Amino acid sequence: MIDLKDLTIKKAHEALITGGYSCVELAQAYLDNIKEKDGNVHAYLEVFADIIKQAKEADRRIREKDNVTLMTGIPMAVKDNILIKGRIASSASKSLENYHATYDATVIKKLKEAGAVFLGRTNMDEFAMGGSTENSAFGVTHNPHDLERVAGGTSGGSAAAVAGDMALVALGSDTGGSIRQPSSFCGVIGFKPSYGIVSRYGLMAAASSFDQIGAIGKNIDDIQIIFDFIKGVDLLDSTSRENKQINTKNSKIKIGIPKGFVTGDGIDKDVLKNFTESVEKLKKLNYEVMEINLTNLRYSLATYYTLIFAEEASNLARYDGMRYGLHVDGDNSIDDYFKTKATGFGPEVKRRIILGTYILSSGYYDAYYNKANIVRDLIREDYQKAFEKVDIIITPTTPGPAFKIGEKITDPLQLYLEDIFTVPANLAGLPALSIPSGFKEVDGKKLPLGLQLFANNGKEETIFALVKDFENK
Repeated sequence: MIDLKDLTIKKAHEALITGGYSCVELAQAYLDNIKEKDGNVHAYLEVFADIIKQAKEADRRIREKDNVTLMTGIPMAVKDNILIKGRIASSASKSLENYHATYDATVIKKLKEAGAVFLGRTNMDEFAMGGSTENSAFGVTHNPHDLERVAGGTSGGSAAAVAGDMALVALGSDTGGSIRQPSSFCGVIGFKPSYGIVSRYGLMAAASSFDQIGAIGKNIDDIQIIFDFIKGVDLLDSTSRENKQINTKNSKIKIGIPKGFVTGDGIDKDVLKNFTESVEKLKKLNYEVMEINLTNLRYSLATYYTLIFAEEASNLARYDGMRYGLHVDGDNSIDDYFKTKATGFGPEVKRRIILGTYILSSGYYDAYYNKANIVRDLIREDYQKAFEKVDIIITPTTPGPAFKIGEKITDPLQLYLEDIFTVPANLAGLPALSIPSGFKEVDGKKLPLGLQLFANNGKEETIFALVKDFENK
């Protein structure tokens, strides 16, 4: 019997190399867990039919010592907006329900070459738009800690799969917290790298200047291993760039807390208590903690949603039913177009198309879109000034624990406010990570809470160093 609960990539690799168990046996253990649990959780939209075949190939590589890596035979889940050649990639939308990817995303190509075993594609908010995975066209994902609550979004399926021991690690995408928020809700680690450090080629675009692929796992070593495999310059993504890591001594890391930002209205008192306890733990570990001023941070949520609605409306124009995806016949080509979009898109996607089109329309482009870009630059400048004084900035990951399914879905503004702590990292292109930091007990259920850490652009190693120290003490 393989203990999946405490399994790590390194433990699994050692067992696979020394013959403790085979790749097939490891894959079967996850398949058994998926069969037992996922009927209630709905983390997966599809469990791949060829998992055992993939595992057998990994066993062959290990047996013949053929390009064996740390990822060879490691079972992982993939968010449904990341392309795997030949497999359905629907982005949890009816408009792409039967679309089969014609090529591999760069991150998938790298992980295939490393020998990873892909378990399946995970549920998400449609086209990565939402914050609870309730906007999926194929049903909501439930939180493994309390099935009446959301898993978070938009990478809710990936976070729930890892939290429920239905995948060792998973890939997600993060536009404004879509990896970190569900990871916090599900009690796992979620990491968004600096913008451009990981190629976006083969990721279905939501908001192109914000999106980033990242990893979800149960310990920081697993996160770093995945990151090291998927990072790097890609000629197929003009925004990608090299990451020049630095070695950081823990004793020199200085930590900043945004003045006034973590004590505002609408933040759960238990979240604040947990955050204070995390700060005290860092102080006991001899980290210097100080308050910092991020003057324009209070504008981050409004700036973020103005910009992403515009980018999302623009990116969604390609789903017209003419070349691929859903097509609904109308009276003429224009009628085809309207009926296809009306049928294929869910209410949140339609809402964002309408708002984004308005923001980009003649007469409002300067008033909204251009002004939001100016404020985005001011927020970036605030962070650069702050990182002259500190190495890490910390906040809670979310203003509260996972909320009940159906509780906020009819009030989009309440859902948007859930992103208050996570969107600044995407606005500024910074690396950010959520780690489990405790629980809040509600109705007899222990709901996970998360601590979020930001570093300066390209300084992922600084976050990893601090988290390793935090986890081990």
